[in-house]
Amino acid sequence: MNATAPAVRPATPNFSSGPCAKRPGWTLAALEGALTGRSHRSKPGQAKLREAIELTRAVLGIPDTHRIAITPASDTGAVEMAMWSLLGPRGVDVAAWESFGQDWITDATNQLKLADCRTFTAPYGELPDLGHWDPDRDLVFTWNGTTSGVRVPNGDWIPDDRGGLTICDATSAAFAMELPWEKLDVTTWSWQKILGGEGAHGIIVMSPRAIERLESYTPAWPMPKLFRMKSGGKVNEAFFQGSTINTPSLLAVEDAIDGLRWAQAIGGLPELIRRCEANAACVAEWVARNPWCGFLVERLEIRSPSSICLKIVEPALAADAALQARTASAIVAFLDKEGVAYDIGAYRTAPPGFRFWAGATVETADLAIALEWLSFAYARVTIGEEVA
Repeated sequence: MNATAPAVRPATPNFSSGPCAKRPGWTLAALEGALTGRSHRSKPGQAKLREAIELTRAVLGIPDTHRIAITPASDTGAVEMAMWSLLGPRGVDVAAWESFGQDWITDATNQLKLADCRTFTAPYGELPDLGHWDPDRDLVFTWNGTTSGVRVPNGDWIPDDRGGLTICDATSAAFAMELPWEKLDVTTWSWQKILGGEGAHGIIVMSPRAIERLESYTPAWPMPKLFRMKSGGKVNEAFFQGSTINTPSLLAVEDAIDGLRWAQAIGGLPELIRRCEANAACVAEWVARNPWCGFLVERLEIRSPSSICLKIVEPALAADAALQARTASAIVAFLDKEGVAYDIGAYRTAPPGFRFWAGATVETADLAIALEWLSFAYARVTIGEEVA
């Protein structure tokens, strides 16, 4: 065990899972083109919003058949917009294996009070059996669990001839892994994840099947203004051309455009995925050398390359949940105080441990250094040195 502090610190110690690290080389100069003090409904403001949408389509390869819009309230607002607008005419299945999936269960059962709703759940680190889903029913699920580090390995289990709609929360998957657009009827995420954008804004992508449902179905419940995607019984096309429902931050829009331009410049989605996978491989190599620590997600095929969750597996600590939690907390506090790694504690409802954001804006070299400091911090804590 390394009891000597590493000689260097990460150039960027930001490993938060949202808002995530800015792209390499980002400075405030990236926002100089922002239309501060201008209306988002002005011609220049609308052009900025359309540019963000068009760049999103280009980088991700979203089919022209799918509509894209910018929503309020981050990914949460985008998911709930879809749920409130589309669910009800068919039975609904909700699959959850981490905190945000549990939120969608709460929405479906306690808020919308859907009469025909089934739920499939799994504990942190596992994936429920998605084969239980009936494709004639609507499905709400998370592609990549930000708080658990569990991802869906692929979309092969979603049939092309399904009767129900698939509503996919892809907030830490978009720009990090391939998404099968033909399998997903609604896909949502926020700017604050893979490209390191700012919070409060979401993206919703809707297939022709989702648009048909939107126009043919009127929910029984009142529809908040922030969720209204149609007018006079028809889809509000202006919404999908950059006319947002409420006022967006044009600073945040400029920042999103900057991230998307960076993604294009480095090689687009293939390079973003390569960077995520290189980070995941770096963590796997470190875990192999540090037997006291392991992945919360033990099965490689469902392990996220973007939101990486670790747990203490040293037998003496793993057998004592309270001691394990105190140890993890002390390590997180030490690394924060040293300016080495910020915000790496496990999510508040997850098992105690560590969560490193390893998306495309994180440099592998910085992650490798932070992990060596994690080894040092563990040695300091377990031999009883003062770390708080």
